[in-house]
Amino acid sequence: MNLLDLQRRMAEDVRRPLTPNFSMQMVAEDGRPTATMTSHYIKPSATLTSFERLEIYNRQYWFRVLDALSEDYPALSAIVGPKRFDALIRAYLSETPSTSFSLRNLGKSLPAWLDRHPELTGRRHKLAVDASRVEWACVEAFDGGALPPLTEAGALLVSPAIVLGLQPHVQLLHLSYPVDDIVVAVHRSKPDVEIVSSAAMMHKRPARERLPKMRRFDIYLAVHRYNDSVYHSRLTSVQFRLLSALRDGHTLDSAVSSALAGSRQAPEEQTTTIQKIFAHASRLGWIAASGHVM
Repeated sequence: MNLLDLQRRMAEDVRRPLTPNFSMQMVAEDGRPTATMTSHYIKPSATLTSFERLEIYNRQYWFRVLDALSEDYPALSAIVGPKRFDALIRAYLSETPSTSFSLRNLGKSLPAWLDRHPELTGRRHKLAVDASRVEWACVEAFDGGALPPLTEAGALLVSPAIVLGLQPHVQLLHLSYPVDDIVVAVHRSKPDVEIVSSAAMMHKRPARERLPKMRRFDIYLAVHRYNDSVYHSRLTSVQFRLLSALRDGHTLDSAVSSALAGSRQAPEEQTTTIQKIFAHASRLGWIAASGHVM
């Protein structure tokens, strides 16, 4: 076994999912005993077998990724419960293993993946999916890009044919539940993350939180960054359609038409509505100055 084979062998063994009791699996996927496999490339110590030495790294890997996703998705954990959360995270990582050097990207595919697996969330499936979407939007808003915002002077040059941009850190969500309330409450109650030894041998589950009942109705939400902090702002359906159209590259004229489709307001009221939306978005720096004329 050369060095590359050894590295691949150990990486595969370290990333193999733990048992429900958070122990290393006794048998590999091909049916071979794990203890026999590990003895071929890991020496026992004076106090530990080859299996036990590898199990330390196997546990460390999984406890770290579980903790990383717990930090990104505490509201999802609160909704489904810590035990079920651990199970769905292990299933998620088994199907969608890490492909990035950064733990930041570990949960990127979780909301879409979770939407396809209602069997893992119980009766609160849609609520859980909505919460995961908001929590990942918080990650994107926190470190998403920022373009020069549209200035007051630049706004004077805007024409109906111009294409305006939306700041990359602004995340627009159409939700079925007001889960932003849960996300804010759970994130505020999170204790500060402590720096602990990387040789952790146990995975601590948080206590199950009691959550309020959620009544289902449409919510339009912008998750964005302002002064280096992440905020949630509820939007009207007109705001959501207008900002979504700008994000998707529509001209200003097309975006306004899309936002006002089906509106029963008088033309003067429609003009006032659009002006207020742009004033609010500009005040928060959501509109980017990188527009161009079609």
